[in-house]
Amino acid sequence: QVQLVESGGGLVQAGGSLRLSCAASGRTFSSVAMGWFRQAPGAERVFVAAISWHEGSTRYADSVKGRFTISRDNAKNTVFLQMNSLKPEDTAVYYCASARGAYYSTSESAFASWGQGTQVTVSS
Repeated sequence: QVQLVESGGGLVQAGGSLRLSCAASGRTFSSVAMGWFRQAPGAERVFVAAISWHEGSTRYADSVKGRFTISRDNAKNTVFLQMNSLKPEDTAVYYCASARGAYYSTSESAFASWGQGTQVTVSS
């Protein structure tokens, strides 16, 4: 099991940037894929981005492609989500998750552990 703690959320104006971090504890961090999901008020949680354990493979939701970048530092047991050109529709609670296996997935069922979430609010 991997324990996850997100940080870096906050309030930003449209067009601005934020960098989310997710610190993981547990010996299996470097061998599993990691992902970010988000849940807007009144909506279901949806996939944002994922990265495989070897960092060479990433996947993004169409809504964030070209604006968000997922990366990981296995030496520091940390995964990041760099968010640029933020829009009001990016407002949500962002969750970090660790997968059951080494390769990324866009499905929640592929992820075994979840953080508590960090709020991102983008004002217009």
